[in-house]
Amino acid sequence: MSYSDLDLRPVAALDEGTRGEFVVRVYQHLLAAIGVFVGIEAIFLNTPIAEGIYDFVQNSGLSWILIFGGFMVGQTIVNKAAVDLLNPQKQYAALFGSALLYAVLFAPMLHWAFRSPSNGGTTVAAAALVTAIAFGGLTVIGFVTRKDLSFLRPIVMYGFVMALALIVAALIFGFNLGVWFSLAMVALSGVSILYQTQTIIRKYPAQAHVAASLGLFSSVMTMFWYILQLFMRR
Repeated sequence: MSYSDLDLRPVAALDEGTRGEFVVRVYQHLLAAIGVFVGIEAIFLNTPIAEGIYDFVQNSGLSWILIFGGFMVGQTIVNKAAVDLLNPQKQYAALFGSALLYAVLFAPMLHWAFRSPSNGGTTVAAAALVTAIAFGGLTVIGFVTRKDLSFLRPIVMYGFVMALALIVAALIFGFNLGVWFSLAMVALSGVSILYQTQTIIRKYPAQAHVAASLGLFSSVMTMFWYILQLFMRR
């Protein structure tokens, strides 16, 4: 099979049944990725792995740079693999590989949260609930609105580039980005979810459901990360 054998038209150009099946597959794979993340994180937290990663990032100023740098390299690889429409195995490896990368990234913060004397488990659950409600609301808006949200693309692109630059600077120079940065990242993640939700139908072909779910998964996890940080600052 080659790309010439695939129907690369966006699902918006296909019949209603095909569009519905595509959307269902996207969100099924999103839930699967979240489930894999939760499962891996549970293993990390109930074994010495999470504590080991926590100790690693606490012992050296360069440790977070190594963790974050490895995460960014890994995400670049999985994003590229996810768009290989001729290789479904590579697409699934990319999706669940991303879940593993996020599990490693979250491990130190969740280790600290669950062992916090101020009821860290409740904090994590509350942050997860707020993330789920926000994602659900944004998803409904993205599907229901008739307004073309393509103008959000440059906001998302340049916003994440600037955020990445600030995060790298904070890791190198050791300063705290603070509450306002976390609030801005929650808002930017919400904008990204809105844009991606509409783009799923308007841009993606029917075979790209894994790549679509990977994009949503990354935005959801980013939103959860910064909402959890806000809750932990209380």
